[in-house]
Amino acid sequence: MKQKIAVDLGGTNMRVALMKGNKIFKYTKKQTPNNKNAILKLLIKSILEIDNKSVKGIGVAFGGPVERGVVRNVPNISLNNFNLRKYLQDKFKKRVVIENDANCVALAEAKLGCKKKNFIILTLGTGIGGGIIIEGRLYKGQGYAGELGHIILHNDKDFEELVASKRQRNLTKQYFGKSLMIQELIKINNNKSKKILDEIAKYLGQGIGSLINVFDPEVVILAGGIKDSGNKFLSMIKKQAQEYVFIPRKTEIKWTKLTYPGVLGAGLLVN
Repeated sequence: MKQKIAVDLGGTNMRVALMKGNKIFKYTKKQTPNNKNAILKLLIKSILEIDNKSVKGIGVAFGGPVERGVVRNVPNISLNNFNLRKYLQDKFKKRVVIENDANCVALAEAKLGCKKKNFIILTLGTGIGGGIIIEGRLYKGQGYAGELGHIILHNDKDFEELVASKRQRNLTKQYFGKSLMIQELIKINNNKSKKILDEIAKYLGQGIGSLINVFDPEVVILAGGIKDSGNKFLSMIKKQAQEYVFIPRKTEIKWTKLTYPGVLGAGLLVN
């Protein structure tokens, strides 16, 4: 069976795996550095650690827009306007395919996860990414469709500004003097934590409700570190989303059941 390397390169973590078919056999996770040279050095090192002669190609799920192998307008990773595909091809002399990370998650869900024909994926982490599957196919528009984190929700602020992990950190530092995760806020369970949770759930609900109104998907799948917050927070999101849905729908809202969906989607790029 053909072996391949799958990379999920995000603003917080860099995941690299050796895959056979759709299964992960070796896996590493490292913190993404904050400058270009360090990122590339760590990426090459991580790939070399698991590379072998039978690897046929490299798939990369990248945390930002991608155009013909060039990464564009990336706020969280220091590789703006860099031809990452050419760089990796020159280094490894193998086929390299690069796609936006949320699109990769959507591909993984379509083939290995929910297996629905019409759905939306939201990746919630350092930023917010989106992938749209319509009639079983990834919708890309003119090439950049799915930038769902940049829909405007409130006072000229977009989905990402109001919900992503940077906003969560700022709120918890304001109320608690330190950075806390959603699951930690749920455990604290006081008026301050409830206020933060209510705000994050409200804006998540607004964004998801708006997407349901536009696309009428069978399911909206939420991925990223936020899924560790569990079903209690998911129920809060669902309740808020229903407030903004124009016509009652049967659309499900749920966490992804896939482990490392970005890695799996990157692997699918080189099937």
